[in-house]
Amino acid sequence: MADSPAEDATAAPEDGDSPAAPANHGAVTAGKGRPTPKRSEAERRRRPVSAPGDRKEANRQYRDRQRQDRARRQQGMQRGEQWAMPARDRGPVKALTRDYVDSRRRLSEFYMYGLLVLLVMLFVRNALVQSIVPILVTVAVLIMLVEGIFIGRQARALAERRLPAESTHGVRMYAAMRALQIRQLRMPKPRIKPGQSF
Repeated sequence: MADSPAEDATAAPEDGDSPAAPANHGAVTAGKGRPTPKRSEAERRRRPVSAPGDRKEANRQYRDRQRQDRARRQQGMQRGEQWAMPARDRGPVKALTRDYVDSRRRLSEFYMYGLLVLLVMLFVRNALVQSIVPILVTVAVLIMLVEGIFIGRQARALAERRLPAESTHGVRMYAAMRALQIRQLRMPKPRIKPGQSF
């Protein structure tokens, strides 16, 4: 008796023959071999490893990052890098003004030392000293005022001459305030030494 078509279809292929490809309409994809994770598990896996488990740890990490960022910015500012400077110190005009102020020794930079001396003199219980202190304070203020106006005008004239396309707004006050600072404490730090050309 002849084999039925069903038996022919299920008969094993001979050696060397490849089995027939299954029909597309009956195709089944292979499973991934594990159950689908719950949403909470999936979200936990997606969370970065460094994420802290509690608020205290998160705050500590945030403070550490802030401290590191401040230190990096401070170092950049000392080197005179533009990205690290506050807006008031940025730009070629401000850099030129700083170089102009730093290029010479001025009376203004010793102003703070003078204030300390005057402060000490205030505590001296002597009629002569007490009568001299107000005069010295007035003279010091007048000297700083006159020198500040002079430095500001010179800095602005220099910026207008060397950088005509740049705005010189606020340069006079900027130069006068920098001149009042003790040289070692100026920020950004001076790039040139007194007497050096720029």
